[in-house]
Amino acid sequence: MRRILLATHGKAYTEGPVTPAMQVSQTASDFDDLGLDPILLNAVQGLGYQTPTPIQREAIPAVLAGRDLIGTAQTGSGKTAAFLLPVLQGLLKQTPGKTRVLVLTPTRELAAQIQGVLEGLAKSTRIRGHAVYGGVGMGPQEQALRRGVDIVVATPGRLLDHMGRGNVNFRSLQVLILDEADRMFEMGFLPDVRRIVGALPKRRQTLLFSATMPREMEDLARQVCHDPFRISVSKLQRPPKTIKQSVYPVAEHLKGRLLVRLLEQPEVTSALVFVRTKRRADRVAKQLGAERFDVGVIHGNRSQNQRQNALAGFRSGHHQVLVATDVAARGIDVEGISHVINYDVPHVATDYLHRVGRTARMEALGAAMTMATPEDKDKLRGIERALGGPIERVELQDFNYKAAPPPRKPQPQGHGRGPGRRPMSRHGRGGGRR
Repeated sequence: MRRILLATHGKAYTEGPVTPAMQVSQTASDFDDLGLDPILLNAVQGLGYQTPTPIQREAIPAVLAGRDLIGTAQTGSGKTAAFLLPVLQGLLKQTPGKTRVLVLTPTRELAAQIQGVLEGLAKSTRIRGHAVYGGVGMGPQEQALRRGVDIVVATPGRLLDHMGRGNVNFRSLQVLILDEADRMFEMGFLPDVRRIVGALPKRRQTLLFSATMPREMEDLARQVCHDPFRISVSKLQRPPKTIKQSVYPVAEHLKGRLLVRLLEQPEVTSALVFVRTKRRADRVAKQLGAERFDVGVIHGNRSQNQRQNALAGFRSGHHQVLVATDVAARGIDVEGISHVINYDVPHVATDYLHRVGRTARMEALGAAMTMATPEDKDKLRGIERALGGPIERVELQDFNYKAAPPPRKPQPQGHGRGPGRRPMSRHGRGGGRR
């Protein structure tokens, strides 16, 4: 069964002195060379990790050496393991039960994803973590926080709720991790992040990871990090070279038909399709359901349990199609997605980069298809300008691009007017002259 996921909206450099532990990063080609504990190496092997990605080769020795860190890398580059592995190593010889690590992340999906990776890497240890986010009851989260967990993975708003109720104790905190920091800024979480950071111990290690580094992120980094080790992996304004990009010009009324044809191509073994709005996601899901695709839905009006069940259904292969809005752009980490399809062109290049980053994960091959109407010309031009060149235009063979739009449904007579009233005229109400 094919898996189809439908959803909406270089060389490293360093700063500061290089310690012997960091020198490993220049030659490390295998996880064995990074100084990790055998327990973690077994976990890495069990999860199927083969070779460290560039961000992992650079970050792990620096974090093990105790340095603050600022890492910029594209989505799908392996940042989660890059900070979890050295953090877990630091916790192995400590008594469990006190919160020593806090990971802040912008979305529920991303928090759940990090928690899943954490459980896989720490399953043979006594280290425990708990994800804290909105959309679900606070009771189980409050119990876990009061009982004491080693690592808290949280979204800013829900964490502030727990802090206001006195449910969490950060007196023993040793490491703060800000993941997808630019996304937290875009979503308006920066004031919340500052409030949380202000309540934490001053003496700590701080790791900041971001796909882009706008001025606001640089300002935040200077405030929260001390003499940070800096890593930049590849140029952030370019998708990985392993992604084949293409644009399919099409009229708006033909998008649904073209999407079905694209999904039916034999090379599309799994696809993530981004749409713009919640209503649009429901409509596209209904259309694909009529074409005999098994469909799950993720968007902001769905409860957290519904969203988690939809993701679980996709991962297990129960759903052939998962429909979602941009809420999933950075929160879904599913291996083997062969194609990303932009049903709607994103408004800015950054969103395009986040979307297409769902394929070609961990340096695999992938493809990104974008359906563009004539009205999308300016947005597409902005994306191509940021990418440094045009994206190839493609037409699907044997597809009728000249098909007429369906006839519009006639409006009922007198719709929106009371009985006996004459229709509006160009001269004003009731058809009279001025």
